[in-house]
Amino acid sequence: MTQTSTTPLSNNPIPLEKDELIKAYRTMRTIRDFEERLHVEFAKGDIPGFVHLYAGEEACATGVMMHLTDMDRIASTHRGHGHCIAKGVDVAGMMAEIYGKETGSCRGKGGSMHIADLSKGMMGANGILGAGAPLICGAALAAKFRGDGGVGITFFGDGAANQGTVLESMNLAAIWNLPVIFVVENNGYAEATSVTYATGVESYVDRAAGFGLPGVSVDGTDFLAVHKAAGELIARARAGGGPALLECRMIRFFGHFEGDSQTYKAKGENDFNRANRDCLKIFADRVTAAGIVSDAEIALLDREVAQLIDDAAASAKAAPLPVARDLLSDVYVSY
Repeated sequence: MTQTSTTPLSNNPIPLEKDELIKAYRTMRTIRDFEERLHVEFAKGDIPGFVHLYAGEEACATGVMMHLTDMDRIASTHRGHGHCIAKGVDVAGMMAEIYGKETGSCRGKGGSMHIADLSKGMMGANGILGAGAPLICGAALAAKFRGDGGVGITFFGDGAANQGTVLESMNLAAIWNLPVIFVVENNGYAEATSVTYATGVESYVDRAAGFGLPGVSVDGTDFLAVHKAAGELIARARAGGGPALLECRMIRFFGHFEGDSQTYKAKGENDFNRANRDCLKIFADRVTAAGIVSDAEIALLDREVAQLIDDAAASAKAAPLPVARDLLSDVYVSY
């Protein structure tokens, strides 16, 4: 079962209830505003370490995660803020973590690239390319033995898709029939290297076929396309159908990291993407044109999310830093 989807879902009727569409927009708007705020705050020099922003890619994380519960596990990447938010990790705790504060999700010890919350099934962002794939195979193996219907989702980019760990994990998942979905977030660039230069296949669906896995490729700026494809693959995995691959073809608005001059991009590329490939705008235009969600409701959601991000930033800045005695806490497990 290998297929490539290039045609958007039909406009009417939209196959989701209004409350689900509002939830989807709120999640995508929260990710966008969180990242846009970090873009501003990082430039002030108060945030330690590197920051890799997910702005522009919100439809993928949201479309996948709306099918999951806290029981399901995900493994993220260095560009993991969107995955965290879509999986339900507390926004204020995330902001504090990025600022390195004691009130952070990991008490200020992980920072941007290592946010985790096991209570939400978020196994952690990861600064090592492709490292989430073998980790999620372990989580999926545990779910299979428990027989609880849980699934594992590993996200990775087009660069990490060339890592041996990812390819070995696909093979492992195939031979053990693990409930894993490999989600390739193909934004066109591995840091500064174009996917057309570094990848010898037209679609990552071809990679899946090499391991006997079904694969689907969708427009990652179309939330409804992602939601539909992810839902089918996740339901299949829950029912014992085994692993699969989902490729989301999308774009990132910012550079690989904050401070990236993006000289590898064509002149005007970012402006074009903002104007024509913004997944939030595509979604809002679609649901308002269908008469399901009004412009006023979209505006209200925007205001509510803006206040949430303002509050999170203010509380993070006011929160205390970890103290010396915290250095060795949370390092070893006590049995």
